[in-house]
Amino acid sequence: MIRHFACLLALLLLLPAGLSAAVPKQQQVAVEAASQWVPLVDAGQYGKSWDAAAKLFRDSISRAEWVKSLEMVRTPLGDLVSRKVKGTAFVTTLPGAPEGEYLIIEFNTSFANKPSVIETVTSAREADGNWRVAGYFIR
Repeated sequence: MIRHFACLLALLLLLPAGLSAAVPKQQQVAVEAASQWVPLVDAGQYGKSWDAAAKLFRDSISRAEWVKSLEMVRTPLGDLVSRKVKGTAFVTTLPGAPEGEYLIIEFNTSFANKPSVIETVTSAREADGNWRVAGYFIR
């Protein structure tokens, strides 16, 4: 669990200084994949969110560890109030990950118990061509 969050923190430190607010059409599908995945987390369906994540994600943390982590971190935030894309960054390399296509998406998010957070969701294009979530971080 700590290793997973450390990797995500390292990723955040390596992000370009300014994420692009505009999302090119070819990357919109990656944003849509992330936007369809986060409602699983919002609904407390943490196990299902792990099941729906990219292989890279599932290989980095066990299902049980993921569920336990979100129960500790996400559950106390309460219900989702709002979520809006803040910006995106397309990258081909990430620390500890193979070269590939990744879209890092930052959301301005408000929860019932914490009105202003940044959620960072990383989508990865997998071998089958589909985009799936490969990382999730709340700050």
